[in-house]
Amino acid sequence: MSLSQNAAIDVASVIRPCIQKVATGPELSEDLNREEAQAAMELIMQGKVDPVQSAVLLIALRMKREAMDEYRGILQAIRDNTATATADVDELMDVADPYDGYARGLPATPFLPAVLAACGLPAVSHGVEAMGPKYGATHRMILREAGARVDLSPAEAAERIADPDIGWAYVDMEAFCPGLHNLTALRSQIVKRTCLTTVENIVGPVRARNRTHLLIGYVHKAYPPIYSELARFSGFDSGLVVRGVEGGVTPSLQQTGRLFQYKDKGPEQEVLIEPADLGIQADGRAVPLPEDLTPGKLKGKNQETVDSAALARAAATAGLAALEGAAGPTRESLAYSGALCLWHLGREPDLKSAADRIRRALDDGSARARFLA
Repeated sequence: MSLSQNAAIDVASVIRPCIQKVATGPELSEDLNREEAQAAMELIMQGKVDPVQSAVLLIALRMKREAMDEYRGILQAIRDNTATATADVDELMDVADPYDGYARGLPATPFLPAVLAACGLPAVSHGVEAMGPKYGATHRMILREAGARVDLSPAEAAERIADPDIGWAYVDMEAFCPGLHNLTALRSQIVKRTCLTTVENIVGPVRARNRTHLLIGYVHKAYPPIYSELARFSGFDSGLVVRGVEGGVTPSLQQTGRLFQYKDKGPEQEVLIEPADLGIQADGRAVPLPEDLTPGKLKGKNQETVDSAALARAAATAGLAALEGAAGPTRESLAYSGALCLWHLGREPDLKSAADRIRRALDDGSARARFLA
């Protein structure tokens, strides 16, 4: 039994020592062990910790740089407070895009699970309505604009995934982990990224009966080993950690792609990919924003601002057009990220064949049928 599961525990006796360890400056701060991190995070999600203390702990962890045992403890606490479901399928691809969404281009990824399902690979995505620090267009916003269901419980999502005519679903954090979702306002006040951003999309609220695989993106080079280790810890049988545009799961359509993959919970291996090998010839790195949505700079800052609701509508329009066979960067983005999944799992012998399989699902209407089912 963890410390926070003891109803008689004094909250201060857990939180104060944790803060004292991690918030003592660059030379004297110490790492929490896994049990301490887990107990503190459980109390925070249960709303038993003063918000100021919660923020101090999360900020101090970030400034100190989180240790792997701290990540493991925090992730375990979230998993222990997550409603989960098992879909009646042999394999499942978990598409883990950033929860703070997209602001510099139109993401195609919200439509990827339906496309993968049309290729015989059940898939799930997850997220929130809005999250800092980016507050971009999220999967939930885009899927809702496109007419998809975004308020499923994990059990309802699992049923849709197991339906042979559907094979995919979206599930929201508010449904699978209310305690973590309740920290959204606090995270907004913290402003900067915390360790929660690193672990929240590795929870896996829906799993397959046999093997579940993770597709996740990164930007900074320090994260592939962190994501790979946390994915193994969370129980994902294999993982694809992709250097993607805006930290998402779709690589640049122009530049050499870089990813790390592990299989059967083994060590990760680096792979370099050329878009041309998938038959991709693009004029830009990603799906460009319409001219009227070009973000402006906040005065005196580098942060970009964009109308995320308008961006979501534009992304939904572009995604639905791609499902109807329309050519363009949204189609090629789906071909790229989808091909990585099929190739990684051995569903196709090479990336070119895998990309062509995705394009056929877009052209023959099967992906659109799955999305609209």
